[in-house]
Amino acid sequence: MIPTGSHHSQARDGSLAGVGPSTGSHHRNPTPYSLGDSSASATRITPGNALRPEDIALAAAEGTAHPREAVAEYALRLGDDALILAQRLGHWISRGPELEEDVALGNIALDQLGHARSFLTYAGAAWGKSEDDLAYYRREPEFRSAHLFEQPNGDFAVTIARQFIAASYQYLLYRELTRSSDPMLAAIAGKAVKEVDYHLDHSTQWVLRLAGGTEESNRRMIAGLELMWPFVGELFEDDPLIAEVGDAGVVPSSLKEEFDRATAAVLAEAGVEVPAHPMATGGGRHGRHSEHLGYLLAEMQVLAREYPGASW
Repeated sequence: MIPTGSHHSQARDGSLAGVGPSTGSHHRNPTPYSLGDSSASATRITPGNALRPEDIALAAAEGTAHPREAVAEYALRLGDDALILAQRLGHWISRGPELEEDVALGNIALDQLGHARSFLTYAGAAWGKSEDDLAYYRREPEFRSAHLFEQPNGDFAVTIARQFIAASYQYLLYRELTRSSDPMLAAIAGKAVKEVDYHLDHSTQWVLRLAGGTEESNRRMIAGLELMWPFVGELFEDDPLIAEVGDAGVVPSSLKEEFDRATAAVLAEAGVEVPAHPMATGGGRHGRHSEHLGYLLAEMQVLAREYPGASW
């Protein structure tokens, strides 16, 4: 089990070799949706009535949580994003640049896995499937994650670049989704946005530290951003499903202006330019993925497929 700890405590000191001290100037105050404190994480047992995947499954079994088809498809997209990102971040466990960052990335991965479980459980209620059915027994073309989340970790700076984009997007998305007309989606988002707020702080501090550290860390941070930025566009594409979901979901394109403004402010403080590379083709929302997802799924699904129904 991953030890628990603050996701972003390591971002506050400058002990990583080759990286300058944190500026501390970009610390973000908790969002109005961040009720409670920083311990309100999927990786901790905390007081209160936070929604759990088990609660969603029970509501589905009792017939009180049954999303319409379009809402289930929408929840599937969000669940797949979080699931694939959790798998990527989990690869850093025992490989972090130092122990505290190893713990931080592991905890963020667990938070993402918690979000995935909730969204997939709710989506599965429409089709009589469990979270495990959707995670382990779908083929690659049946996954609806955006291309960003399946990109390889690369070095630490590449992972931070991907995480900075992902957290910036998810924070805005979940913040708006708390206003969903679908009570279950709103409840899932209300829990997730508090956790992603700290994921965003963690990645922001690392962007600033790496860009403002040594010549080598600056070069790697810029290279990581240039590698990941082409996948930004797909996150904000609208399609017919979004129109069908209506006010139960969030129109992706409505988030783009604030995303651009917020990320540009961080990169300006870091002294680096927003990458100007053309956007990648995309297609992940419709099952068209890069060559990377198949390998990730093969590793993730092998145990469940080799021993279906196994328990321990």
